[in-house]
Amino acid sequence: MPESKFASADSLRAAFSAAMSDMYRTEVPAYGTLIRLVEAVNAETLAGDPDLARRLAATDSLDRISAERHGAIRLGTAAELKMMRRVFAVMGMYPVGYYDLSAAGVPVHSTAFRPVGDGPLKRNPFRVFTSLLRLELIADEDLRAQAAEILDARDIFTPGARDLVEKAERDGGLSPEDGVRFVEEVLETFRWHDKAVVDTAMYDRLHAAHRLIADIVSFRGPHINHLTPRTLDIDKVQDRMPAEGINPKAVVEGPPTRRCPILLRQTSFKALEEPVGFVGADGAWEEGSHTARFGEIEQRGVALTPKGRALYDDLLTRARAKVRPAADGSNADAYRAALAEAFTPFPDDWNDIRRAGLGYFAYSLTEKGQRTGVKNGDIETALEAGLVQFDPIVYEDFLPVSAAGIFQSNLGDGAAQEFVAGPNQRRFENDLGAPVLDEFAHYAEIEAASVRDCLQAAGVAAAE
Repeated sequence: MPESKFASADSLRAAFSAAMSDMYRTEVPAYGTLIRLVEAVNAETLAGDPDLARRLAATDSLDRISAERHGAIRLGTAAELKMMRRVFAVMGMYPVGYYDLSAAGVPVHSTAFRPVGDGPLKRNPFRVFTSLLRLELIADEDLRAQAAEILDARDIFTPGARDLVEKAERDGGLSPEDGVRFVEEVLETFRWHDKAVVDTAMYDRLHAAHRLIADIVSFRGPHINHLTPRTLDIDKVQDRMPAEGINPKAVVEGPPTRRCPILLRQTSFKALEEPVGFVGADGAWEEGSHTARFGEIEQRGVALTPKGRALYDDLLTRARAKVRPAADGSNADAYRAALAEAFTPFPDDWNDIRRAGLGYFAYSLTEKGQRTGVKNGDIETALEAGLVQFDPIVYEDFLPVSAAGIFQSNLGDGAAQEFVAGPNQRRFENDLGAPVLDEFAHYAEIEAASVRDCLQAAGVAAAE
């Protein structure tokens, strides 16, 4: 089949993202309320900051703000992870980064499937934070074996989804008609099921080991546990959630409020306690409940270099050593104060961040530069002369401490546990069936490419 007849990966990703959002709004009505709140705050922020609106429009980023969202799922086996990688590849989403959450009391390690090119990100930046259960962290050997048996017996993908993935891999793509079926079939993997595959006694044992273990093992699919719209002012959204009937978590995860946002800030509303049927001894369903799904909001800032990330990690560690945020919010004000104080050494000016080598930036010619070109090929000189300008490169990835904080706040006050484990990226990549992309190398190449494009365009302008 000629390539021109294939549905593009970007269009499949956009269709899947929209279908997921529609499904989640139906399943969790509070998510729809959250989307409306975020859209209102974003509109207010852009109206109040014309320069921000102008720069977002100039960098082709404005249209993607309100539509941008990420999801999160939790898988149980290496086979599920490997197949999920193949599913996401059809939509142009690839594994970026490795995250070990066990050190923060969550028995999983993770990656983020997302588009990686500048064009695909601008067309649709949908990403899915995907975690794999580390069964070896279940201390009870008998429970560990039973959990593995339960997981091995399930298939989280429909036969249609498997067939269409194989067809896309074999033919190099899917027709538009097959693309529609692909989205429908894959969506079933992420759908909520209100009937567990275990009885109440097994659920209670899994729950006692860790609430997240119960969430992963007890159901026949990895229901999407949250979707996340992007806001331009997360503090305003956090403050307004209660008035919308939404109960937010106590503190915003990530860096403090800043004039120049860095990395990622996240908050969420509390997970829902939902009715669930458990397998009964006589074959009848027994009524029970399960807490898993919630709503999350994110505000994204500039991607940091290894130097910037090392400074961020050090300052965050200092803040949390002074005040560790309590799940019930009892020390929220003290934590916010400690966080703001700890981050004083981190520059809060775009040019200071750039000159210190703490963040990644994309360079482009100004109108003057387009007319005259950059004669000596030096970006710094061109910046001073007003020939070149820069914009922060948006951080498209995640933070393990923040992810764990979101998970824990929605698992209950007593959910934090200690696990004797460390990062194991090699094992994760073996289970995945592919290496994960190094995010620092990725952002560095985006910055370098912008410099090359700038100088190449300048050369053309000078020649003309």
